[in-house]
Order: sequence, then structure tokens, then C-alpha cells
Amino acid sequence: MKKKINIENIVIKPITNQKEFDEANIIIEHFVDADLIQDKKERAKALAVLEAVTILACEYEKKHFSLPEPDPIEAIKERMHQLHLSQKDVAKFFGGDNRASEVLNRKRNLTLKMIKALYTNLNIPAGTLLQGV
Repeated sequence: MKKKINIENIVIKPITNQKEFDEANIIIEHFVDADLIQDKKERAKALAVLEAVTILACEYEKKHFSLPEPDPIEAIKERMHQLHLSQKDVAKFFGGDNRASEVLNRKRNLTLKMIKALYTNLNIPAGTLLQGV
């Protein structure tokens, strides 16, 4: 059974350590179904607290638990795998079969033209691809 949290005792403030992050997650879990609260005022307040605490927790999480950007070539290969594309299928985005082979084997760097084509056609984030320039 969940412990009842008094919404009046919740203080909205930046999350600066793991303990506060854990407490924020308890609040989020408690109010995750706040949209089901019958009383309109109580529901609005609970949803506002939920949104604020979630934003703060997400910011803390991004800052302290963020994943490094994937390697551009690995990102391309992963996207090819997801879409069941062969090197021949994506060669046009590199300017031909030879260039595709050179880039995917790390013998040639990505160009801005290649990055634009990969971003546009395979939806690979530009920030990920720009690491290869």
C-alpha cells in the first residue's frame, strides 16, 4: 500500500543530489494517476506538482545519468540494421558504393552533404552525425 503524501508538504525546488532525486521519484509515482482525481482543484494541483517534479527529475537525470552520444558510424550501422538496409541500399546517401564502403569502414570521414542525406533519409540525428566531421 502506498504511503499517503500530503501535497501541501511538497516543496518544489531544484534536485541537487541522489536522495532528492529518489524522493522526487516517489512523488512522481504517487501522483502518476493524478488525472483520475475527481475534485477539479485537487486534480489541477496534483497535476501541476507532478509536472514540476517530473521536469526537475528529468533535468537531474540528464545532467547526472546522460548517455554519451553514439559514434556516428555505429549510429548509421544501427539505423541500417533497424530498417533492414544493406550497404548498397544506402550507398546513394554517401555518393556511391565506394564512398559508402570507405565511410562505413572508417577510411573516409563523413561530409556535410552525406550528413544531410543521412539525416533527411534515415532520420539519424544531425548532432550524432556531426561528430564524424
